[in-house]
Amino acid sequence: MPVEKSAGAVVFYRNSGKIEYLLLKHRDERWSFPKGLIEKDEKPEEAARREVWEETGIKNIELIDGFKETEKYFFRVKYEYQLSRGWKMGEGVMKFVTYFSAEAKSKDVKLSFEQSDFIWLEFEAAIEKVKYKSEKEVLKKTNDFLNRISKKSL
Repeated sequence: MPVEKSAGAVVFYRNSGKIEYLLLKHRDERWSFPKGLIEKDEKPEEAARREVWEETGIKNIELIDGFKETEKYFFRVKYEYQLSRGWKMGEGVMKFVTYFSAEAKSKDVKLSFEQSDFIWLEFEAAIEKVKYKSEKEVLKKTNDFLNRISKKSL
């Protein structure tokens, strides 16, 4: 079975003591986090930074030490562009996505062609907008992690 590895980030912005999370609306109408394929000889952290920049235009992010979450799922090949990877239509692929927590220093977003919209939301609203259970879990773990480290720094 083919394997695909991606990396991304749960991007957040601190706004008057509150945390807002960045969600991107993809062509299939779902809201999610910036992520994409890890390129040859690229570390997951490098891929996450690159993908955030490519998909949002945000270059100035800080990956927060101590948070790294990997989700695993399967999908079936259904798009023409996937055939260029040597896969066959309908074939099963195992996918790993490694997420980091990334603080943005600006909320200024310039979307790529891959997304149709973006929104900054506090946790409760963001978790309602995210579609997949695994991504909801990543967001919850990120939020819990940020709350824990905020309490330690007080």
